[in-house]
Amino acid sequence: MKIGLVIESFNPARGGAEQWTSQFAAWLAKAGHEVHVVASQFGADEQGIVRHTIDHPASRIDFALAAERHVDSLSLDVVHDMGSGWHCDVFQPHGGSRTAAFEQNLLLLPRWLRGLKRQTARCLPRYREFQRLLMGQYMTEQRIFIALSRMVARDFERFHGVRRSQIRLVYNGVDVRRFSPEHRPRYRQIVRDELGVRDEETLLLIVAHNFRLKGVPTLVSAVKRLRGEGRRLKLAVVGGKRRARPDTGTADPAVVYVGPTDETVPYYAAADLYVQPTFYDPCSLVVLEALASGLPVVTSRFNGAAELMTPGAEGQILNDPASVDELTECLRPLVDAAKREPMGVAARELALRHSLDCNCRELLAVYEEVTASRRKRAA
Repeated sequence: MKIGLVIESFNPARGGAEQWTSQFAAWLAKAGHEVHVVASQFGADEQGIVRHTIDHPASRIDFALAAERHVDSLSLDVVHDMGSGWHCDVFQPHGGSRTAAFEQNLLLLPRWLRGLKRQTARCLPRYREFQRLLMGQYMTEQRIFIALSRMVARDFERFHGVRRSQIRLVYNGVDVRRFSPEHRPRYRQIVRDELGVRDEETLLLIVAHNFRLKGVPTLVSAVKRLRGEGRRLKLAVVGGKRRARPDTGTADPAVVYVGPTDETVPYYAAADLYVQPTFYDPCSLVVLEALASGLPVVTSRFNGAAELMTPGAEGQILNDPASVDELTECLRPLVDAAKREPMGVAARELALRHSLDCNCRELLAVYEEVTASRRKRAA
């Protein structure tokens, strides 16, 4: 099959959707498919991938128009867009619905300010650009939409009018060989020593760039409250743009801000528990990575990955990501290693059922559906 993948940045070092797309492209090429990637930025060369570079697009609209011209010239069997363009057979926005994400971001503001934010946003040129892009992406009855979770599928219907018959539910998958409990002997003690974590302390981990959206302030407050109760625990925050918070002032014994990193495996190996009280995540890859690493997970119901979990089995699910009280209650029993151990085993088993290989095969089945439908229309 001759397949085109469209994404703004095809650079696995950036993690997230970029890393997943790179892994998926490599899987397709290894399976014998001809893979073309249309992007404005590329990382290291990938064997078996044909690159098509869009040079310095001035805007998202320019990128979408240029991507359309590229894929039209390639005579592809299937065009799969990761959320950047509007000319495709399969549309899979890894960030979920932009409109839903905007609404969830409003929850970070005081209630009185949310309506004003909605009104002022509509006056911005960027808002009009997004609206034009969304019209091209969602106003079609021919396209198949990949929802990373049931939450995202509902958002497609609610905010964009996508018909249910056009939606396919395909959860993210994780590389269960790269993310594995087997890395603990190599990294655990080294990283804990670097972070200043004592043997008797429970190390909590979150990997995030948008601290507010992912619930870092809620988590920091819960950790400090538990330490105030005499619980022996520490939090490592991996990600962000700098090593320390600009408003930290002095070193905080409860929290270590690690900063950005190209390799998160050692931090999963060092941690005892992964926590992400997010306000919006279509299906968090880092949560799947933590599960694959054998870590119990605490996340919120606004994370599509939570749909895969059973509360009390692989971890816990929060109703309100802004509630320090609720998060503290969830974390308190998990300071006990005896309670975490069976959860970690269940977490790994869950991740094995949602491997990257399974994920890729599900998407290939969608491609086959697209080509079969095209043959049927042509007959």
